[in-house]
Amino acid sequence: MNKHIYESGLIGNCSYIAHVEKNTNISWLCLPRFDSDFIFGGMLDRKKGGEFTILPEGSDFESTQSYLENTNILETIINTGQDSYKVTDFAPRFKNFDRYFKPLMLIRKIEPLTGASRIKITCKPVAQRGTKTLTPSIGSNHIQYMGEDQEIRLTSNAALTYICEGKSFVLQRPIYLVFTYGRPLEAPIESTSERFLQATTDYWQSWVKSTSISGFHQRLVLRSALILKIHQYEDTGAIIAASTTSLPESPGSTRNWDYRYCWIRDSYYTLTSFNGVGHFEELEKYFEFIQNLPTGADGRYQPLYSITGESLLIEEISDLEGYLGNKPVRFGNQAYTHIQNDLYGQVLVSLLPLYSDQRFTSKERSHSEPMIMNLLDKIEQTMDEKDAGLWEFRSLAQEHCYTFLFHWAGSLAAAKIGKRLKNEKMYEKAMYLKDLAVAKIEACYLPDRKAYSQAIGAKHMDASTLQLITMGYFGDDIERANNHLKELEKELLSKDYLFFRYKHMDDFGVPETTFLICAFWYIEALACVNRLDEAVEGFETLIKYSNHLNLFSEDVDQATGSQWGNFPQAYSHVGLMNAAFRIGKKLDRPNFL
Repeated sequence: MNKHIYESGLIGNCSYIAHVEKNTNISWLCLPRFDSDFIFGGMLDRKKGGEFTILPEGSDFESTQSYLENTNILETIINTGQDSYKVTDFAPRFKNFDRYFKPLMLIRKIEPLTGASRIKITCKPVAQRGTKTLTPSIGSNHIQYMGEDQEIRLTSNAALTYICEGKSFVLQRPIYLVFTYGRPLEAPIESTSERFLQATTDYWQSWVKSTSISGFHQRLVLRSALILKIHQYEDTGAIIAASTTSLPESPGSTRNWDYRYCWIRDSYYTLTSFNGVGHFEELEKYFEFIQNLPTGADGRYQPLYSITGESLLIEEISDLEGYLGNKPVRFGNQAYTHIQNDLYGQVLVSLLPLYSDQRFTSKERSHSEPMIMNLLDKIEQTMDEKDAGLWEFRSLAQEHCYTFLFHWAGSLAAAKIGKRLKNEKMYEKAMYLKDLAVAKIEACYLPDRKAYSQAIGAKHMDASTLQLITMGYFGDDIERANNHLKELEKELLSKDYLFFRYKHMDDFGVPETTFLICAFWYIEALACVNRLDEAVEGFETLIKYSNHLNLFSEDVDQATGSQWGNFPQAYSHVGLMNAAFRIGKKLDRPNFL
């Protein structure tokens, strides 16, 4: 079986994300939001998904792809052997008039490098999930694609007739393609594109300089931070799990999900990573989002919401061909109906820095004490309730150890907040709930294995309980933590430090691929129990499972090393950052790689 790697990168500006394949095709672009219909969707259907390519006249060429250093600006070089050219793709983002300028505008710069390249530009946007092709209409310096309510334009200094008629032409000078949704570009093409490119470069490189990262694999951590940043929809503060839908967890598995939504759990992990590198802007925006989320009549949250806080995410199946023929293609996610009770603790742990970090002023703590008390109430109300757990079992409800871990952590966070606010009632309730959560976690203990199972009454090991170690549940008791870790290794560890989530039957059979964040949790746990040499070796083994741009998928096939699942996966990049951070703190000397 051949090794499968996602041969694409992505660009974004916190308003939209676009995927750019090594062959220059924009294979995935949803507008005007992360979770909107796709304008280009060749990733899921080569025929119906449209196309946006800049290809040489012949079919024989080589392609290399890299990011401009410390930016989210992507460069693709096409080399035919006789000539070559470079395509620079970026989403404008920079400060303008004391606010961020982040338009629904994709800019592509094409410049000759060697020889006299003949290129063909193809731009065929689609609508209504690929069932509708938009009609091109040539204007003075643009092509308007007719058929949608919003104006979709391609503004260019290239010959528009050649683009519309699909004719190749000699690339003699830099060509700019400015693809817009809604508001068109009404400014000089060349100078505006260059000004936006420079300003966007400056923005990203300044953002990187403001991070606080140790020397351990700094380059990889920076790339992960840059990727995570563009997964926040800045308008509302929501953070999505991934920008794609229906990329299968393994071929033929039907585990094809829409991840373009904001999971409260995933956001907790992402914010933890941002806090680790000294970025708080994302945290502040996210809690504006949390404050505006609708809850049920009983004050309960859903596990996930749309990026604008919509609660109804009805799952629909499309007749699209699917990624490499893998069906079904899903839009929406039924998990919004699940009971997943770990999220209450996660909100509290995420909230803690606003109260415990002296860099935040009292004015910035816009979150009321009633909100925190409501979250504690929900922990209390759900303490004895079975749930679907973080792996979102669709027909298996249990009392999950992982849920109780976050009841414990969330209660401890609330106790610290209560102390800071001098709220005795909050503090006492939080400590009471902490003790209840400890009793529940201990009910998952298997004395004969000296380890904690997936749930009360279950015998299965579950990789999520690695977090008992990484979150400090065992305190300084290294022996107890290592005993638990060894049992997890026996049941779930695969080759090359890869790790399964669990190995029991679920709604769709037995999982076939390993879950990358679990592997990074494992690396972090090794560091916590002072098995540092293994942690470093494991980290440096796992990073080989990235693509050519150091981007990581959700799942890895342990037999072939193939990437599967939605891509890139925020979870995986979070895992990498946290593992690197943990190892970096433990190492006596930095390792600049």
